[in-house]
Amino acid sequence: MFTLQELEEAAALVHRSVPASPQIRWPLLSDGVGADVIVKHENANPTGAFKVRGGVTFIDWVRRTQPDSPGIITATRGNHGQSQARAAIAAGLRAVVYAPEGNSPEKNAAMRAWGADLRIHGPDFDTAKEEAFRVAEVEGLTIVPPFHTELVRGVATYGWELLSAHPEIEVLYVPIGCGSGICGCIAARDALGHQAEIVGVVSENARTAQLSVAAGRLVETNAAETFADGMAVRVPVQAALDIYGPGAARIIDVSDDLIADAIRLYWTATHNAAEGAGAAPLAGLLKEKEAMAGRCVATILCGGNIDTDKMVTVLSGGTPTP
Repeated sequence: MFTLQELEEAAALVHRSVPASPQIRWPLLSDGVGADVIVKHENANPTGAFKVRGGVTFIDWVRRTQPDSPGIITATRGNHGQSQARAAIAAGLRAVVYAPEGNSPEKNAAMRAWGADLRIHGPDFDTAKEEAFRVAEVEGLTIVPPFHTELVRGVATYGWELLSAHPEIEVLYVPIGCGSGICGCIAARDALGHQAEIVGVVSENARTAQLSVAAGRLVETNAAETFADGMAVRVPVQAALDIYGPGAARIIDVSDDLIADAIRLYWTATHNAAEGAGAAPLAGLLKEKEAMAGRCVATILCGGNIDTDKMVTVLSGGTPTP
């Protein structure tokens, strides 16, 4: 998908405003899992999530290819919206962001703080996306789709950082929403010639990616009810499926209860807050714990933007409702 030079150039661009994120072995975490675990801390980024990288590369692309564009429009459950607002406003552009009803109030507040014109529409992400695409033509704004080569090019820089520093990684767990994260990791692995297996993790209540890979075609679901909102996607993306379908070793599903267990383990073992999608890779590792015993594995803590009330519920031993 990308050459090594293209990824190195993307990293140089991203690192002008987003420092390379930490990748840390936490002894208590490795002891708890029974494997040699390396955590890629995308929760340490500006905006608290991996999406910030794709915002840098996408807005750079808009400025180069559409110099007359007044701004961008997109849909999100929160982290993508923060990323695009941050980069667009810094470039002097408008940033219109659609989110669904019932979206995380703390993510909504963060998007507005980064300068987004936040608009609430529809019951879920996919409905909000449809409305954003409709409004784009009316307001003359550039659409930021949930999956785009320039988004993946930016996101792939975290896979490049991790895998270039750790050739010993045998298995890498990555969550799947619309697919930019896992596709970026596959692109980085292939460009580096790394041998790591990449395992995609979805919610058992939002299995569109898993079902699509199994069927060899796009399979939409009627609902995506999970508190891991970054993975709450009903409609898969063909361009992403074309990459993670053949590129991932397997796609596994995890329960919301296991995701809550992973959030608690991150907190007790590392004192890092993880949102639902951010903890899903660790939940996937916990599900495959016996098979991974003694191996060198990596998990992407892709975001730490969990609402306070949800974190209170998790740390009290419960599982938040979607």
